[in-house]
Amino acid sequence: MENSNEKKLHRAKKRVEELKGLFIHSTVYIVINSFILVNIYLRSNNEGEIFWKWKHFFVLFFWGIGLGFHAVNALNYNPFFSKKWEERQIQKYMEKDRQEADKFK
Repeated sequence: MENSNEKKLHRAKKRVEELKGLFIHSTVYIVINSFILVNIYLRSNNEGEIFWKWKHFFVLFFWGIGLGFHAVNALNYNPFFSKKWEERQIQKYMEKDRQEADKFK
């Protein structure tokens, strides 16, 4: 029983650390990209710096994609490979193995 509680505690701590990492990542993303957007806005009167602006929008976009993947991982959200999908695949392969075993009997 004690070992089970220790495992649960370890999993809970790991989960909290993952969520904490996501919150920190989100905060850094918002702070830094807010600074970038304000900087772009303040420099918007100079038309010669359009390339400068686009580079930063790429940073926002691709960092946002990375943050999205981090969120999916930390929140255990997976619309494609859910627990039901895993169970169906397990049942499918177990049935296939059962059928192959029956062929050799």
